[in-house]
Amino acid sequence: MRDKADYARKGIARGRSCVALQYAGGILLVAPNPSSALHKISEIYDRIGFAAVGRYNEYENLRKAGVTYADITGYQFDRHDVTARGIANWYAQTLGTIFTESPKPFEVEIVVAEVGVSPSDDQIYRITFDGSVTDEPGFVAFGGQADQVSAALKERYSDDMSLSEAFAAALSALSAPGNNGERTEFAAAQLEVAILDRARDHRTFRRIRAARLEELLAEARPAPTDEPAADESSAESSGSAPSGSAPSGSAPGSSTPPSSSGPSSPSSPSDTEPPTGPAPGGSDRGTGLDGGSPL
Repeated sequence: MRDKADYARKGIARGRSCVALQYAGGILLVAPNPSSALHKISEIYDRIGFAAVGRYNEYENLRKAGVTYADITGYQFDRHDVTARGIANWYAQTLGTIFTESPKPFEVEIVVAEVGVSPSDDQIYRITFDGSVTDEPGFVAFGGQADQVSAALKERYSDDMSLSEAFAAALSALSAPGNNGERTEFAAAQLEVAILDRARDHRTFRRIRAARLEELLAEARPAPTDEPAADESSAESSGSAPSGSAPSGSAPGSSTPPSSSGPSSPSSPSDTEPPTGPAPGGSDRGTGLDGGSPL
């Protein structure tokens, strides 16, 4: 049994960690995943989401079995009888039986999350390879270097965060320096992101991709510092006059305009110089976020 447990832990640790956390509008699920076809995050039922790490073929079979279990339960009884706790207990029994009776355990860790009417009704359950199930209030990191990611997430997490703040906290925890001391930077194509939206009726699961994901990434990353502006402010503070200052003969602060030679002389050089703006017909429109590639 110890050898099987070590075997499963090593297999799970080879993958990348995933994160599930609450925010004011629901539950956010974030997983590093460069594939656009093989999903780590999926929908189980109306208000229930599924996320997993480990061996893909094993947790994909578990996901399909969970969908079937939820559909049959909702059909035989009522749709409100399908809960994340019931599905988590069913997964725990299945994985516990496989770990005990099968010569090879499943190399998977699963999270089942359900969004409620209010944040106090949200549920997040973590199921490990041996059938252990735990209730995780607020947030959970699983798979890979889960302890390290969980410690980084704990420093950033707070109640009633917005979606942008929750995504920034999840991205910061997943990008935390690893054992080699290097910080991982993720692009939009390397992330799989989904939410359970509390404001939606019936089916609350929704994937975030393309332009919206690019916006969240831009908001999560710190803005670059403006070095030229800083140099200009330091020059003004040191007392140096700017290039466009008044001539030395005029008194500082004087409001008297310079004498003109006649009525035909221009009031200022800008009246005769060509304009400095964009040429007619030119475009100064910036690039938007509509070009982000979907996952």
